[in-house]
Amino acid sequence: MEASNHSIQIKTWEDNDLDLLFLINAPEMMQHLGGPESKEQILNRHKRYLELGNRGRMFSIKLLPELEPIGSVGYWQATWNDENVYETGWSVLPSYQGIGIATKAVRLAIVEASSENKYKYIHAFPSIDNPASNAVCRKLDFQFISECEFEYPPGSFMRCNNWRYNLIGQ
Repeated sequence: MEASNHSIQIKTWEDNDLDLLFLINAPEMMQHLGGPESKEQILNRHKRYLELGNRGRMFSIKLLPELEPIGSVGYWQATWNDENVYETGWSVLPSYQGIGIATKAVRLAIVEASSENKYKYIHAFPSIDNPASNAVCRKLDFQFISECEFEYPPGSFMRCNNWRYNLIGQ
């Protein structure tokens, strides 16, 4: 499969996207994020996604033309080094990994975040052990800032790369 053969769109997270969260919660999908979450944690995550309001946006990634859900991408308010920024994250189902889907989806999310004119930067914090997510940041011209310790999930710290993208003028 080649990315050029796969058109996608990102669609604002809806109640019927709950099934997608359960698919994304597979052990191979959550290996860099502290492991699979419980059913209660997934239901709470879904509720947070639906209620982000003006604090950010979550999207399902849909494969065109069938509108098959194949992942998620989003951004949300965060504070990093005493600065208000957006943080971004994404997940693409295994059968669609490695073909540029995540890069396309993150690019679309960046356009959405930039259009809000709210923050100067959007940050991504992929695990240092996640080469695919770090490659997405490089492909999209995120600036590598440093390795850092990042708390995720709450109460658990992991080594991440801090990538930053300037939203001004996009």
